[in-house]
Amino acid sequence: MASQRLRLAENEPGPFFVDETCIDCDTCRQLAPGVFDRSAGRGCSYVAHQPLTDEDRRDARLALIACPAGSIGAGDKQGLAQAARTFPVPVDAEVFYCGYAAADSYGASSYLIQRQAGNVLIDSPRAAVPLMTRLTQLGGVSLMFLSHRDDVADHARFAQRFACRRVLHAADASDDTREVEQLWDGDQPRQLADDLLSIPVPGHTRGSAALLYRNKYLFSGDHMWGTADGSRLTASRSVCWHSWPEQLASMERLLDFSFEWVLPGHGRRFQAGSPAQMRRAIEDLLRRLRQC
Repeated sequence: MASQRLRLAENEPGPFFVDETCIDCDTCRQLAPGVFDRSAGRGCSYVAHQPLTDEDRRDARLALIACPAGSIGAGDKQGLAQAARTFPVPVDAEVFYCGYAAADSYGASSYLIQRQAGNVLIDSPRAAVPLMTRLTQLGGVSLMFLSHRDDVADHARFAQRFACRRVLHAADASDDTREVEQLWDGDQPRQLADDLLSIPVPGHTRGSAALLYRNKYLFSGDHMWGTADGSRLTASRSVCWHSWPEQLASMERLLDFSFEWVLPGHGRRFQAGSPAQMRRAIEDLLRRLRQC
């Protein structure tokens, strides 16, 4: 839990606050944009507005629970137990956001697909008991897709709890992930099920891969993501650990696929109105990045 002693001076007076341990992962700002903002000077989040509505109070509690660094505090503990049991929260149709971001993954987002053929967990959240319990109630996890080496967090604990099959590109295997059930290789897409396609997108890391679900949802890892205002896609050379030219080439290859959503590990989600609009968004992204 956050410390009042380390409370940031920028916080608006009131029960909710952020302390100096914030790692600037953006989790709280995504969950409760009406409450949290980013301090450009410090490079971290702070409480810009104390929550006044029931909706903002709920969102602030969810942000507190999801925070990977335990950097958010609340003077009033009412509603926190319920918030802890709320995740995963709906994103669209059968796609959910898991919350409980892990510090080991620098607060990366993890997602759940609830499907009749078996639920899929994309990247690893924190292995928190309330989340494990809720996932069990939702049907468990049959497949765990790890988009790349950075966001694996508590994958082994989820595999132990749910006996799920983990999938990771072999180029991103490490001592922590060599026991993964399915290490695949190559530069060609791999069909994991009728509605699940693994697409290699090297660049951010050598073994980065995206998961395409039902030709509608692309779980992109740290390959590309939406801007804070949701107006367009973006990516950054500054967080490319393997090869920027390969990352650009991987983006271009995504033009061969049809989808309407980009759901990243880091960064904001992006929804286009149609596959054609998504294609135009990727083309626009490539034009901008190649001009840099």
